[in-house]
Amino acid sequence: MDLRAYTRQYAKQDNRLASLSYFGTFAIYFTTLALAIAYVDRWYVLVPSGIVFAFAAVRLYVLQHDCGHHSLFETRGQNELAGHALSPFTFAPFEVMKQNHNLHHGGIGNLEHRETGEIHTMTLREWNAADFWTRLHYRLYRNPFVLIPVGALFTYFIRYRWPKNTMRFGWKGVVLHNLSIVALLGLLWWVAGPTGLLVWLIFSLLGGMLGVFLVYLQHNFEDTYWDRRPDLDPQIAALQGSSALDFGWWFDMAVACITLHDIHHFNARIPSYRLRACHYNLPPEVAPRRIKFPEAVAALNLKLWDEEQKRLVPFPKSNAAQGQVQPG
Repeated sequence: MDLRAYTRQYAKQDNRLASLSYFGTFAIYFTTLALAIAYVDRWYVLVPSGIVFAFAAVRLYVLQHDCGHHSLFETRGQNELAGHALSPFTFAPFEVMKQNHNLHHGGIGNLEHRETGEIHTMTLREWNAADFWTRLHYRLYRNPFVLIPVGALFTYFIRYRWPKNTMRFGWKGVVLHNLSIVALLGLLWWVAGPTGLLVWLIFSLLGGMLGVFLVYLQHNFEDTYWDRRPDLDPQIAALQGSSALDFGWWFDMAVACITLHDIHHFNARIPSYRLRACHYNLPPEVAPRRIKFPEAVAALNLKLWDEEQKRLVPFPKSNAAQGQVQPG
């Protein structure tokens, strides 16, 4: 099967569908935030409203990601404008994040360019050669109780105020982006007071945690793909090195199908509103293996890339098999 020809059928933008996705998500975002603030003293309204708000925040981030690929709307200018407009709500400065993400696509699966990835992965060989402090730092970093909540807090609220490559891709845009966030939060304080700001912060952090969990699963699962040039195969890296999550139709819609990351990496021009159809209409003989929720949770225990077995593995209990007996 010519997979490139097949995916090109779905790489078609439609401003009607894009606008429905874009403005519809904004409507849900603002409505659920308003409900959560208005009924902050009623947990049975606050909690479900806040959870839907968190998913809407993730969805806005995914739509901004689509805009960065110029795949959401029909023209480059429309995508650029929409992407910048999303920035204050996603906390991600559009231009720098777009360029960084393009570097990620270019370095997918490349062990020699892991700096382009969102989640750092050590190899088993590097782990065996590492000193105590390097191992301790990496253990803490890859611990899900650190990676997800602390990672979300650090990434979205601190690191994205000055992302990597800011000086390379445009510091003025980052400064303007940060000022727009200050203005937005000031407006929220003026309209809803400290309670409104606190509600926004709590459920925005929840959305960030969901986002980190999904980003982790995109390339961290047992039979993912890493290699070194010249053996690195970009097509295998895109399809096998990126996950397809099967959490159900509603979950896919809630996060704009970022769960189907394999097809996205193969053809980033497919808009999120066509990604599910493209993925699930694949013939059975080429359909990818989909990861269900229990396996996704279990993947949090996978920490190191084993170059010999070509799979992601947990931390070793000892290094006896490598001829070194050291505490893991």
